[in-house]
Amino acid sequence: MQNLLVSILIPFKNTQEFIGDCIQSIINQTYTNWELIIIDDNSTDSSFTIVKEFAKKDSRIKLFKNSGSGIIEALQLAFSQSEGDLITRMDSDDIMRSNKLEVMAASLMHHGKGNLAVGLVHYFAEEGIKAGYKSYEVWLNALTAKGTNYSEIYKECVIPSPCWMLHRDDFIACNAFNPNRYPEDYDLAFRFYKHGLTCIPCNTVLHDWRDYSHRTSRTDEHYAENHFIPLKLDYFLELDYKPEKTLFVWGAGNKGKFIAKTLIEKQIDFEWICDNPKKIGKDIYGKILRPFKDLESVINPQSIITVANKEAQQDIRNYLNTLKLKSVEDYVFFC
Repeated sequence: MQNLLVSILIPFKNTQEFIGDCIQSIINQTYTNWELIIIDDNSTDSSFTIVKEFAKKDSRIKLFKNSGSGIIEALQLAFSQSEGDLITRMDSDDIMRSNKLEVMAASLMHHGKGNLAVGLVHYFAEEGIKAGYKSYEVWLNALTAKGTNYSEIYKECVIPSPCWMLHRDDFIACNAFNPNRYPEDYDLAFRFYKHGLTCIPCNTVLHDWRDYSHRTSRTDEHYAENHFIPLKLDYFLELDYKPEKTLFVWGAGNKGKFIAKTLIEKQIDFEWICDNPKKIGKDIYGKILRPFKDLESVINPQSIITVANKEAQQDIRNYLNTLKLKSVEDYVFFC
């Protein structure tokens, strides 16, 4: 089986506490035909020295310094230096289960091109995992186990950034890491979806995802929530918006207002609904908020739902199911 070279791409910056364990987990892989292209993104700690020592001992480890700055440019450099038939990304503070490459490579060899290998993930932290991350893990793994990741792509990033693998040709077709758009992992997930790559179901935990207070996704402004909604809306309008349907925006909180304002700027017509009696009938941006029951009188509706409350979301989903409306085709959750 081990006839295809796997290129593992890692950007790193100031992860001296964890990077040794990360690289060792790669060295311990049962699948041995791999190369590690690892890029120092301007570290100021001892990370580079640690990686350099590993590279001296294992010729499969190829260390470079980022001539630019940031994860995207580091990933672009990594991919440009790679030679593998199969491409995967890894984070320098995480740990691979020993069978990760074997399981994912075997899955791709069996299913062929046009497919995306994914795996279950497990969050861990010295101080314990917070409820939000545990909830995300459970939600993401439930999708991955069935290969239905795209069914909720507008809610959160449905492809774990350090736990995917695909054929090189498919990655190039998706434009690799070329778009300079953050959050880069969510943007890439949308491009996998756009190009019709099929998520291969997986019931095996393959990746240990480390959480800690100074992790990049927690501290870097590129991963702030205000970057997510514009990304979601742009892809929705490109990939799933149906002009022949009547578009509804659910909710008049900050997200709902941003979406409404953007749609108005783009001159895209929509109706605005909510279940808050205090807001129904109000004029916001020249739009009158209507009760959600008005949806029932529309023959061909399509909804963007911005309601954040989990119980309310389930109530909305149940209500839409009674109207025989389908997820993604007729409605999407943006949170």
